[in-house]
Amino acid sequence: EQQLKPLAELLLIVNVVLFAVVLGIGGWAVNKAIDDGFIIGRGFTSPTNFSPIYFPFGNAATGFFVTFSLIAGVVGIASAFSGADHVRYWDADSLPAANSAASISFGLTLLAMGFAWKEIGLYSRNRRLETLEGLIIVLAATQLLYIAAIHGAATRRR
Repeated sequence: EQQLKPLAELLLIVNVVLFAVVLGIGGWAVNKAIDDGFIIGRGFTSPTNFSPIYFPFGNAATGFFVTFSLIAGVVGIASAFSGADHVRYWDADSLPAANSAASISFGLTLLAMGFAWKEIGLYSRNRRLETLEGLIIVLAATQLLYIAAIHGAATRRR
């Protein structure tokens, strides 16, 4: 039970750092898409193939991948707050909040990972997107390990 606490702390820190990097790379991708994407001025209509998540780099899955990576990153960072509280108290009373937040974050990370695999299968992407794909795949694994590790305090009450 207490042996899992250092592992949970380490995984929590690793996940927060990785989610922060995901947000940085995802933010770059959105900024680049806004700066270099479709420019539609007054009096012009949208092209027939216009998509609000169009990215002028990558492939057809890039917009979905980046969007869900950003959502997973924000929720992952937010879940770290209840995770930090649980690691501090390390008992059954703080587990439900940490577990539910981590599980939601894990689900969103799995969704982003699905788009990462699709993007990998379609090729034609740059190094930053490849890095983002790798981070999301690693985060899916570390988030699952973190969820398993925080259950070490499930038997003890304050």
